Amino acid sequence: MKTDVINIDPDILGGTPVFSGTRVPVESLFDHLESGISLEEFLDDFPL
Repeated sequence: MKTDVINIDPDILGGTPVFSGTRVPVESLFDHLESGISLEEFLDDFPL
């Protein structure tokens, strides 16, 4: 089963890679993890 997790669309945030169905940039996940914030906290910050 193929699932598209990342979306790149020039009409959404100028083509910045985002998580599909959101306007949350993928880069924000890496920024959070790099800052020591857990994946659980990241998901809490960006509820669906």
